[in-house]
Amino acid sequence: MKKKVFSVLLAAAMLAGCSNGGASTPSAAPADEVKTYKVGVSIYDFNDNFMTLYRNEIEAYFKTLETDDVKYEITMSDGKNDMGEQSNQVDNFITQGMDVIILNLVQTSSADALIDKIVAADIPLVLINREPLAYDENNNTIDEAYEGIINNPTVCYVGADARQSGTFQGEIVAELPDHGDINGDGKVSYIMIEGDPENIDAQYRTEFSIKALTDAGIEVECLDDQIGNWKQENGQTITANALSQFGDKVEVVFCNNDAMALGAYAAIEAAGRKVGEDIYLLGVDALEECVQKVNEGTMTGTVLNDHIGQSHTAVDVAIKALNGEPLDNYYWVDYVKVTK
Repeated sequence: MKKKVFSVLLAAAMLAGCSNGGASTPSAAPADEVKTYKVGVSIYDFNDNFMTLYRNEIEAYFKTLETDDVKYEITMSDGKNDMGEQSNQVDNFITQGMDVIILNLVQTSSADALIDKIVAADIPLVLINREPLAYDENNNTIDEAYEGIINNPTVCYVGADARQSGTFQGEIVAELPDHGDINGDGKVSYIMIEGDPENIDAQYRTEFSIKALTDAGIEVECLDDQIGNWKQENGQTITANALSQFGDKVEVVFCNNDAMALGAYAAIEAAGRKVGEDIYLLGVDALEECVQKVNEGTMTGTVLNDHIGQSHTAVDVAIKALNGEPLDNYYWVDYVKVTK
């Protein structure tokens, strides 16, 4: 069922209000002593729109959980989309004696090395947003739990299942009156703008958005599929080139995130096309600007990637680890469709 934008925002607000129940604050120190827990957080790139919301909420939520006796000292580091930089940050966290580390990986393929360092230092680790992958003997990704998580009781992952976000994108198109087939030729002709090809979110959003259409019996035609690496300027360039090459054949623009969708929108507008009339545009993240565009009809839909629910869960789980409580391997937070 389609959900109104105001319902999505209300749901996010309710999540913010309710998620405090996930973990209790660690036991207070004696009355004459304040216990300060050192928390190291490394984010893959501070320039990422979604992760900016996420990291700000991590800091804000930790602050709400402080008491007179328990404080949290947050060290927030920018990985600068550089694996070497992030590896150095992890080394520094270990040297500084962090009580817990929250890590948004630059490269999921480097997860083993960082996890091994952190586990060897006996520091609990909460991986967020970028899920490490499991591989088969031929180095192909497989839908199985990652050994670095399931074999280490002090390591866990907090995120959302990107298959759901891709499915929701496809369903939004399938639920349109014309099912995305604007020109009536019997098929949906689309372009796909992908995020980081190593990131499982990009892989699943790409695959499952189209699978939702074909599962609904809708014929599809891929006109172009390019890597945008989550960046707005890349979304604009890729869309502009595709519209120049394919013209009116382009009926749907799928973007793996909202930043690239904002770039795509600029290209669509520059080409004299109108979203909702002669082209459709989809993103993921439900950034405020994109939710507004959905409400105005200048974007077909997006999918709420709940930074509040995910960041609060990550903090709650980190506090469980500080308390010495057992951790689950995976903690999942649902996506939500956002349509007008």
